[in-house]
Amino acid sequence: MSTRPDLIVSSLDFDRLDAMIAALSQAQASAGAALAAELARARVVEPAELPPDRVSMRSTVRFMSTHEHHPSRLTLVYPHELGSEADQISVLAPVGTALLGLRAGDSIDWPLPGGDITRLSILGIDYQPEREGQVHR
Repeated sequence: MSTRPDLIVSSLDFDRLDAMIAALSQAQASAGAALAAELARARVVEPAELPPDRVSMRSTVRFMSTHEHHPSRLTLVYPHELGSEADQISVLAPVGTALLGLRAGDSIDWPLPGGDITRLSILGIDYQPEREGQVHR
């Protein structure tokens, strides 16, 4: 795999994700371990200091994947928020974990279930709630 880009995560997201990982079931342990590894290498900033071009929780992000032949547009959500909407992705899904903390223009090689590697390229952030002053509940 290539060098991974720098990550920036808000303290609000970091604290909530860290608590979520600690409460995961044994069945979700591997997804939690991948997310914990990403959080461990992230620079944590106050929500108001999160750059507007960074993917945070509840961001709507446009990206390309080498496993897709068209751009995707998904909102990164906590697992308990995942509904029937096709435009959401859990932060525990491999692609969801890979997106967190990246910025527009970044690319990352990320393992998928089954052993394949995909390259994700961030095209843009369409919505970032923390930049708009919204508080996550």
